[in-house]
Amino acid sequence: LESAQDLDVGTNSLQNYTISPNSHFYIKIRDSSDGKIYPELVLDRELDHEEEPELTLTLTALDGGSPPRSGTTLVLIKVLDINDNVPEFAQSLYEVHVLEDTPVGSWIITIFANDLDAGNYGKISYTFLYASEDIRKTFEINPISGEVHLRSCLDFEVIQFYTISIQATDGGGLSEECTLVVKVIDINDNPPEVTISSFTKSIPENASETLVALFSVRDQDSGDNGRMVCSIQDELPFFLKPTFKNFFTLVSEKALDRETRSEYNITITVSDLGTPRLKTQHNITVTVSDVNDNAPAFSQTTYTLRVRENNSPALHIGTVSATDRDAGANAQVTYSLLPPRDPHLPLASLVSINADNGQLFALRSLDYEALQAFEVRVGAADRGSPALSSQALVRVLVLDDNDNAPFVLYPLQNGSAPCTELVPRAAEAGYLVTKVVAVDGDSGQNAWLSFQLLKATEPGLFGVWAHNGEVRTARLLSERDAVRHRLLVLVKDNGEPPLSASVTLHVLLVDGFSQPYLPLPDVAAAEARADPLTVYLVIALASVSSLFLCSALAFVAVRLCRRSGAASGGGCAVPEGHFPGHLVDVSGAGTLSQSYQYEVCLTGGTGTSEFKFLKPIIPSLPVPDTGRHTGENENFRNSFGFNIQ
Repeated sequence: LESAQDLDVGTNSLQNYTISPNSHFYIKIRDSSDGKIYPELVLDRELDHEEEPELTLTLTALDGGSPPRSGTTLVLIKVLDINDNVPEFAQSLYEVHVLEDTPVGSWIITIFANDLDAGNYGKISYTFLYASEDIRKTFEINPISGEVHLRSCLDFEVIQFYTISIQATDGGGLSEECTLVVKVIDINDNPPEVTISSFTKSIPENASETLVALFSVRDQDSGDNGRMVCSIQDELPFFLKPTFKNFFTLVSEKALDRETRSEYNITITVSDLGTPRLKTQHNITVTVSDVNDNAPAFSQTTYTLRVRENNSPALHIGTVSATDRDAGANAQVTYSLLPPRDPHLPLASLVSINADNGQLFALRSLDYEALQAFEVRVGAADRGSPALSSQALVRVLVLDDNDNAPFVLYPLQNGSAPCTELVPRAAEAGYLVTKVVAVDGDSGQNAWLSFQLLKATEPGLFGVWAHNGEVRTARLLSERDAVRHRLLVLVKDNGEPPLSASVTLHVLLVDGFSQPYLPLPDVAAAEARADPLTVYLVIALASVSSLFLCSALAFVAVRLCRRSGAASGGGCAVPEGHFPGHLVDVSGAGTLSQSYQYEVCLTGGTGTSEFKFLKPIIPSLPVPDTGRHTGENENFRNSFGFNIQ
């Protein structure tokens, strides 16, 4: 150090130096050749720039006088730094948790290291040490600030954590290392995955607990994010059955019915337990294959078909229809005719059926008068194995067609001698002359008959009641009216178009029934032919007329007896004359409203069985008053009798 100056000499001059107390330096006195003393500052102990970068000492110079005098000066010592300190990290291990969805460029952590040196020796730079390519692609560190940033996206499912070595180096080349552990935090960013191992697209409808599908599920997330729940729709007849970890089987719960539902769309839903929950749905379609478990069903158990008679052969009369709820061959229906319940019904000649579409055809022309209705049993069978069948009843009603003209039963028109009706001239208006009896082989309105007087010798003298065929006088008869009358009566049905028949009536006006009878015209025996219908008609009319005649005779006899008794005081008047055994009595009966008798003429030996009404024996006149009894009884007795020619 520089020496102090003291102007005194001798003992009063500069004698010594001292330094303020310190732990690093002391003063060493050095004598020079010129007798002066010089202070030397000696380092006693190492300096540490980091502890005391600068020291201030007081140097004191003392003389030897009395009193001693001194002088001081300040000594400023600057401790120069050397690179004697390595960088020091705040902690040797850094650990940070980062969400895997952290955006690129985000700050992760700041690494800090301290160097006690100064200047360039205290400047630290940060670098990754022994970093892999994945680390260098994923992270970056600011060499000055030590901030670590995210360079690319994290993926927990790929790398769950990173271990990074970071080196801090000062300006003098000294360095230190620390470890940074970056743990990637999983987020629920992966939906569950479904992998179908096996799948049966079609299952039979009658099979229960059939394996439909085998599948596995997985979720790449962790924790609750990777825990999964598997389900299907509740209303389906299927259930999920876990087999081993993350494997499930889809099984049918019971036997299915294809006719109720032929196809099922099953949605397998797998959801995790993360927040928010992620789910995956996988759709499969299961088809229910058909089993022949349904018989054909007719749309009706009983069909009623109506066919008009006189149809053309091969006429389509109707169609039966049966459906089968099955599918394919199990639903293909074949129709057939089953044996009839009536073994006498010639079904094979009446109808046929188309086996494919159920159309029924009439094989021949039907006749209502011969067959009004018949029943057919139709069977429907499918083509399944085994085949199932059902049957329906077809009732065929034959509708009447107006194909029968009216037939006149009376008076009979068969080419024989005409029948003559006798009418007394004393008959009043409305007197029943005769009744036209006719029938019609048809039915319904086709058989409703109406009667009409087409032609008469004297119009206005006779009339025909339209609904019952009674021929009556329209007015009183007079002497001017002709004796012989010819009436043409039309009998017509109510069909469409209407059919008709006509009958000719011969009427003879007589003054009394005792006059000679009309002779019958000659009929050649060779032309006469036996007619069974005539025989039946003769028998019927003869029987009815006989009954009526007996009743009429009894009634007249009683009346005459009473009148005769009243006149003579006793005795009963009876008709005179002999009645041969070959005479036949015929009484007017049936639909005739008035009672009278006919003389019957039977031609013997001619081979014919026809009969003719000649004239009435008993007139149908009203009972007169008591003033006329005597004359009428006399006329009656004179005219009573039968003639057979």
